Amino acid sequence: MPQGSVRRAAGALALFVAAGALGSLPLSSAYADPAPTNVTVNTRAGLATVADTALGVNHAIWDSQLGTNAVSDLLGAAGVGMLRYPGGSYADIYHWQTHTAPGGYVAPNTDFDTFMAGAQRVGAQPMIIANYGTGTAQEAAEWVRYANITKGYHANWWTIGNENYGNGHYGTAWEADDHADKSPKQYAQEVVAYAQAMKAVDPNIKIGAVLTTPANWPDGLVGAGDAGTWNQVVLSIAGPSIDFVDLHWYPGGGSEADSLTKPAQIDDIMYVVKDQIAKYAGAGSSRIGISLTELNVGVGQNTQPGALFLAETYSKMIENGVFTVDWWNVHNGMGNVSTIGGQTDYNDFGMLSSGNCNTDGTVCEPPLNTPFAPYYALKLMHSFIRPGDQLIRAGTDNALVTAHAARRANGDLTVLLLNADPAASHSVKIAYEGYTPSATAPVVETFLNGAAGITSAQSGSAAAQTLAPYSLTVLTLHPATSTSGAPKAPGRPSVSAVTDRTATLTWPASQNGVKYEVYRQVGARSEQLGETTSTSFTAGNLTPGTRYTVNVVARDGSGRASWSSPPLTFLTGSPATSTCSVHFTDTSDWGSGYVGNIDITNTGTAAINNWTLTFTWPTPWQSLGSGWNGTWTQTGATVRVTPADFNTNLAPGATASVGFVGNYNGPNIFPAAFTLNGNACTVS
Repeated sequence: MPQGSVRRAAGALALFVAAGALGSLPLSSAYADPAPTNVTVNTRAGLATVADTALGVNHAIWDSQLGTNAVSDLLGAAGVGMLRYPGGSYADIYHWQTHTAPGGYVAPNTDFDTFMAGAQRVGAQPMIIANYGTGTAQEAAEWVRYANITKGYHANWWTIGNENYGNGHYGTAWEADDHADKSPKQYAQEVVAYAQAMKAVDPNIKIGAVLTTPANWPDGLVGAGDAGTWNQVVLSIAGPSIDFVDLHWYPGGGSEADSLTKPAQIDDIMYVVKDQIAKYAGAGSSRIGISLTELNVGVGQNTQPGALFLAETYSKMIENGVFTVDWWNVHNGMGNVSTIGGQTDYNDFGMLSSGNCNTDGTVCEPPLNTPFAPYYALKLMHSFIRPGDQLIRAGTDNALVTAHAARRANGDLTVLLLNADPAASHSVKIAYEGYTPSATAPVVETFLNGAAGITSAQSGSAAAQTLAPYSLTVLTLHPATSTSGAPKAPGRPSVSAVTDRTATLTWPASQNGVKYEVYRQVGARSEQLGETTSTSFTAGNLTPGTRYTVNVVARDGSGRASWSSPPLTFLTGSPATSTCSVHFTDTSDWGSGYVGNIDITNTGTAAINNWTLTFTWPTPWQSLGSGWNGTWTQTGATVRVTPADFNTNLAPGATASVGFVGNYNGPNIFPAAFTLNGNACTVS
């Protein structure tokens, strides 16, 4: 949970009712943008399938409204499928058998049975945090026994601890931890012990381990005596014993506009996490899921930035296969009051009003349980995606307008459109690839800045809509023709024999008598790599050191196309042989930058004089700080280094060592492709 949330929570404990109301912000047609935004919705570029736990929130034992019918009914109406308990850092001081949290506050009627009764009324599954900081594996095992054997709650999801990297091992401490050894190794070994004890009671439960989110503290740091970063050590030891990993994300931002740029990092965040799991968690690591059980926006927690951030972050995380995204939290309490987008923001991390006032009583929140803007965004997400829907790639040509889309088993398509421009409306033109919508006007659901609810009407067309300033809009479309009889979607592809230029893709068959089309995702569009009647295809003409995301579509003899397969992402390698080789190492990392060392070796038979080494940053969050043993420059995302006076010439077999400081303010992905005088080098 964010620093300061526990203190703010203390102000919400009584949950006082206060006067207040949300107003509406009138819109002006003068804001209309004459240049339409182009939106592309691409059914060939399939993403993840929506889990029944996808939409989640946090419940906390210091919240006296936990499990009440009023709150449960609000959460149920928003489609909440997962409720996390007993609440952030409190989990590491909470003892479920005595319903106590030494050093913290426990509100009346917030015990486990009350929580479960509320969860059942909501229709949500529980995500339970076992006490790692001050508890034991046996205590956690007894909780499993009570929940699933004694009470029959079928509580399947259990995380071991909360933010246990915040136990002081890296110099900052907010998480309770009674273990003498606070290293990631100790945590990982205890996770194994917890998993064994808990699964001995109920082998069907799922156990999660806490990881750090890429580009968020202490990502990249290696503690004294550790064999690697927190994630590397935890996955290497606990990987075979866990079923999922758990992330938290509070990206911050200096302004509401800055905060709303942060979700653009999510694709790279998830790529790094999945790569770490594959690299460190051992055999069978593909079974390990990913949860995001805490997040909130940096600015505008109760107003439209919070709503826009929630919708964008939930969408992108679920697109990347996260099985639950859980907002922090249901109630939290007032912070510093400000005006955001013309609306009063209480700096309250809760989704519903706590109804309390500031210390002198001059400013009060709206009445208890009044929904804040993020609640309506969550409710709109429930209209946008349902369990079993397949998210598909969508995109725009306007940085202030984002788009997401999903397809349903009945052939319907939903499109989520977000306008992050606080001052201007934007008209959009929507093009569909692989889908023809009905000419009937779509159902349009909208949440406007300052509104006290979601409006719904059948208006506009599938091809054109106008988005009000600071708004969230969901379109529900029907297909022009029936989709019955279309082939089944192929299974997720796997990749083998990856080289610098080729990769062999294989997938489970859809059905007999179909042709398979293989597509690469290029932004929101698809580029067809080829087609085949078999269940294997070798893609050629690939680019070294490049990330590819591919899908497979089955088409029958009548031309009917299946849903897209789940996506596969892979990275091409470097040439097996070349006249140059590069050995890249990250020699030190401090969480916002690192020292990279590059050894350049002439593996050819002729001398190389006046060389130039070139590479491209894999993400827009990276930049060159400084360099040595050569002249370093950066143009756009491309970095070049030319030799110093003492290493200009490379004889056959000779090596030149150069180094640089790389800065990053998002997920840090190391360069994977290098060229020397235009020739691709072998990379190790």
